[in-house]
Amino acid sequence: MGKTRAQIARKHGPGAAGLPLSSGDRPAPPRHNGNLILIPAVAAALFLFWYFHLLTLSQMTQLSGGLPMPDMLLGGYDAAVIDRLRSAMDADALGQLSYVHKTAGTLFPLLFGLAWLLLVQLNVSRRGLRWLLWSPVLLFVVVDLWENVAIDAALAGPDGGSVALASALTVSRWILFAVSCAAGLAAVLLPRAVRSTRPKTVS
Repeated sequence: MGKTRAQIARKHGPGAAGLPLSSGDRPAPPRHNGNLILIPAVAAALFLFWYFHLLTLSQMTQLSGGLPMPDMLLGGYDAAVIDRLRSAMDADALGQLSYVHKTAGTLFPLLFGLAWLLLVQLNVSRRGLRWLLWSPVLLFVVVDLWENVAIDAALAGPDGGSVALASALTVSRWILFAVSCAAGLAAVLLPRAVRSTRPKTVS
């Protein structure tokens, strides 16, 4: 004897019996696990930060008589600092610094930006707040890439304007980096009620 739809529903659930599902019975739609991308992206960004700032730029001081690279001068610099650095570094050393800017110095902000944008995307669903937290990250990427070019230009010749621009970009870069890190923490640590949109109630 065949089972009735009520018996099938009790044993296998209303969906198996062809009955309409209530909002509580509907299975959650499949979601991609963004953490599978986020975790290696953040790890790679942290590695590049260490490699570019703490390893490579620190080692460049061996070619400058112990003078730090402009990228590491958080408070900025003037033409006298650039003149001393230019005098201490020969053409090969300046070329090596330019190469570092074009490789690790370019990869770091791009990967950091990608990782932090994804971090905010996965943790913040409020559109306005999401864009607010994205803004310093996007600005950081632009300023960082621009700073690399500006420093190379300042070291290439005695131009006070190029030095002032490079110094302003270096200071802005570090400020934006700190604000971007704070934005990433806010995306994770803010209360869920602040980060998420309220689900619509079904009447």
